[in-house]
Amino acid sequence: MTIIKCAHKVFTLPMAWCQPTIKWLTQWFVILGMTNITAQELILPQDSIITVNLDEVILISARKTLDYHRQAKPLSTLEEYLESSKKVTMVKRGAYAWEPSLNNMFSERLSITIDGMKIFGACTDKMDPITSYVEVSNLAKAYVASGQQGAKHGSTIGGAIDLQLEKSDFRDTGLQGGVETGFESNNEMNVWGVNLDYSRSNFYIDADLSYRKAENYSAGGGEEVAFSQFEKFNVAINSGYKLNEHQSLAASIIFDDARDVGYPALPMDVSMAQGVITSIGFEQDSLFGSLFNWNSKLYFNTITHIMDDTNRPDVPIHMDMPGWSDTYGFFSEVRSHIKKHSFLFKLDGYYNKSLAEMTMYPNVPEELPMFMLTWPDVRTVNVGFYVEDEIGLKGSTLKVATRLALQNQDVADEFGLNSLRIFYPEMQKSKTRFLKSISGQWHKMWMPWHLNVGLSYGDRAPSVSEGYGFYLFNSFDNHDYIGDPELANEKSMEVNAKISWKKEKFKLSAEANFFHIPDYIIGEVDPNLSVMTIGAEGVKVYKNLEYANLFNTSLEMEYIPFSQFKWTSLLSYHRAVDQHKENLPFISPFSYRSSLTYNKGSLSGTIGMTGAGKQVHYNSKFGEDQTKAFTVFSLSLGKTFNFNNDLMYTKIGMENIFDKKYSTYSDWKNIPRMGRNFFVTVSYAIN
Repeated sequence: MTIIKCAHKVFTLPMAWCQPTIKWLTQWFVILGMTNITAQELILPQDSIITVNLDEVILISARKTLDYHRQAKPLSTLEEYLESSKKVTMVKRGAYAWEPSLNNMFSERLSITIDGMKIFGACTDKMDPITSYVEVSNLAKAYVASGQQGAKHGSTIGGAIDLQLEKSDFRDTGLQGGVETGFESNNEMNVWGVNLDYSRSNFYIDADLSYRKAENYSAGGGEEVAFSQFEKFNVAINSGYKLNEHQSLAASIIFDDARDVGYPALPMDVSMAQGVITSIGFEQDSLFGSLFNWNSKLYFNTITHIMDDTNRPDVPIHMDMPGWSDTYGFFSEVRSHIKKHSFLFKLDGYYNKSLAEMTMYPNVPEELPMFMLTWPDVRTVNVGFYVEDEIGLKGSTLKVATRLALQNQDVADEFGLNSLRIFYPEMQKSKTRFLKSISGQWHKMWMPWHLNVGLSYGDRAPSVSEGYGFYLFNSFDNHDYIGDPELANEKSMEVNAKISWKKEKFKLSAEANFFHIPDYIIGEVDPNLSVMTIGAEGVKVYKNLEYANLFNTSLEMEYIPFSQFKWTSLLSYHRAVDQHKENLPFISPFSYRSSLTYNKGSLSGTIGMTGAGKQVHYNSKFGEDQTKAFTVFSLSLGKTFNFNNDLMYTKIGMENIFDKKYSTYSDWKNIPRMGRNFFVTVSYAIN
């Protein structure tokens, strides 16, 4: 897989918050300083602007480029691609629909979008993250922005992930297409895909269809992991039409349907997870005055998610838990360039309806079913305005950005409202919050060095579960959870820094960020409340802590000894505690990965290693225990064949070569990862 690494924004905080960060940054800078390097400063005209893309860009499909066959596993799931990022990890509850984590923060603290569209899952247990409703075959890239760098895509604490759809984009290529298939031995997964693209200078349409079906997988040593099967169908259509040389329309639709999805780490499975995602957009090269690249979009998406435990043995009481999420939204953005200033202005908004319910069916026929709303039809309206200014200085760039948003949440269902009023008698039906973000970063370049430093502040509103959840069972810590509509906004003050050095054959970069998060939202036990779920140990209510601190650091190296070979390596360390110095849950231990790739002509190959140290800093109050250290290895080989103007890509590989049985800190209830797995993929492109 090809990953384009770009510089990241960084910030400064008061000295009292920064001691851990300064200590670690000093260590990295000492390491870098020991390399005896002489650099000549780059001299630029005074009014030059150094454009710095602060996102990490993960190439996903790119089936129209030669990079496609060089990816280690072209038909892997989207989650596997995202996991290759420096900052993204995944919470796994099974073999399907892994939940992304960025900077060791999960979906409540992130903004995850598809082509800029806000989408919200319909599952109270987060079994349907947004990433589960798309396929790698209809995506081109994923943009990963850390911290307030992601504020362009919405109010966030941890950052943003924006998944960009694959588009022909008016390239005059005529009719093209392709078929692809893959097979994996461990879980007998079959993958099939067909794509058909037609593009002219004034019109294009791209159609893509894919299908995956997998049985239960086996962990290292051959132990079968029951209820890990899944089946998924996805179809996507994108089209565009040029009204004239400077104006164009675009439209897209995605239909994703997953059935019989097992979650071995949870007490329930999913009989259906279905999403429909649509949009229509308008682009214009110039607006008026100095404004250009005007881009606007209207969108709608609807998600249906149905959990049940029908296929589980020894269930004390049968339950059905359907959920629905509908989102209507828009955004409009435009750019401007005035002397040393490059501006981006963006206005966006969305309306979301989240509803989820639970019905319990007693085993005794004479007893009546019990019904309750776990999400009481919460209607959220959010309107925000974002502006950034990139200022070109002599040999450096200063970028400042801010986002202001107004959000209102209203509980539309009277039954659900009255249920919450059992705990909050004075609770109002509607609540409005003001959200804000400001950030700044400075980038200095003196070849071959790059330095980024900066500071940011932002806040977020509680999620629907945190604010209005009603007896949501968490199987990880075995507690029911209840929301609190009066929670304060969670704030974040972030400082980060990055220094990198690059020569023709060698690249070295070190970076770190430190988050001080006042009013950190987390569940705390309320001994006065009784459980709803049979077997639950207690009830937790979402509360604001005084603060929490989170620190991430990484060291990345890249070496190209010959044009055909490239060696990359990444080391990372993370630490997070609350105001009482107690460990926060789901924080990664020391981890590492390294790979050696070979690319020459039609041949490609990769040898990879990934691992982590023992999980030392865990919190048993949240169901965590000490995960063991592990190291696993993988191998893949690929070749491209030419048939007149057509191309066929083949790739074979083996994952977890030594069949290691292991689980990571982010595997729900220590569910073991997949054991040894052979895979083969074949893609045929018709030009």
